[in-house]
Amino acid sequence: MLTNRKIWRGFASDNYAGVHPEVLAAIASVNSGHEVAYGEDTVTAEFDELVRSLFGSKAVGFPVFNGTGANVVALQAALKRWEAVICVESAHINADEGGAPEKMGGIKLWTVASSDGKLTPEMIDSQVFDMGVVHRAQPGVVSITQTTEMGTLYTAKEIKALADRAHKHGLLIHMDGARLSNAAAALGLSFKQFTTDLGIDLVSLGGTKIGALGAEAVIVTDSKSARGKELANAMPFLRKTSMQLPSKMRFVSAQLIELFQDGAKLALSNAKHANAMAQRLYDGVEKIAKEHKSVTVPNPTEANAVFPVLPEALTKKLQKQYRFYVWNQATGQVRWMCAWDTTEEDVDGLLAALKAAL
Repeated sequence: MLTNRKIWRGFASDNYAGVHPEVLAAIASVNSGHEVAYGEDTVTAEFDELVRSLFGSKAVGFPVFNGTGANVVALQAALKRWEAVICVESAHINADEGGAPEKMGGIKLWTVASSDGKLTPEMIDSQVFDMGVVHRAQPGVVSITQTTEMGTLYTAKEIKALADRAHKHGLLIHMDGARLSNAAAALGLSFKQFTTDLGIDLVSLGGTKIGALGAEAVIVTDSKSARGKELANAMPFLRKTSMQLPSKMRFVSAQLIELFQDGAKLALSNAKHANAMAQRLYDGVEKIAKEHKSVTVPNPTEANAVFPVLPEALTKKLQKQYRFYVWNQATGQVRWMCAWDTTEEDVDGLLAALKAAL
């Protein structure tokens, strides 16, 4: 056992949080005996049933190791070699995946600026030109993140408008759902209601940020349509060549089952808690901002992220006590993430540290 490990709390990322005890127990529960490797096991078969209950009877799921892998595999399946993805500049696939879509998938990204991290139908239109011209990578997919990298939330109406516009142009639409549970909790909707029902073709289902050890999945929402069948048929091969095929898949599937069974009971419970802690933090910072003009909170908190703007000296002082990221070096905007295990004491401690530093 590690004897020098220090226990500490931070607000840098919901990935910093540990594994939910019930997820750890689920991993242990499938550890006895042997199972067929590479997904032909009884646990993954149970996950297949669960996917249909969550996303509709035509949906199929493919467990993978991580979110970057899920996104790259999903986009590879959806694109022809000469096609590209339309996304916002702040999209995780563009800004935070180390060039994996480009390097591993050979994927061109057409990006548009967005102050709130959200794509609009008009932004899609701005990138759909020179169709049929060989000198420009042809748009093939629209990718959106729910919740966004700026902590904002797409409404069902906004998602429907984006899916309709993408399909009008003959494009598929992918949803990066690293924080899909936080979105579901905030919207008060089932996963199917703001994905499959609204025309989303592919979903990267996040498990790690909401309490898993390392478990994500790619969901094809309609494997019975002609295009959906192509996606579902390509996925197993792309998952293997992208190094995202777990040999002992039962341990990945068991985590996803624990989080998303019973109507995603555990995932939604974790998400509601994380969202509530972020709201507590936002309310506290907003109160402080009214007394100290050097602190501002330009973005509303819609899920589990808070994005205040702080003076550089204040940020450096706070970072000596709490780990968090500077999100925009030019403006001084920082990001504070709340996780499934964030406590009221954690939030109040950060607020107290902010007051003291001021």
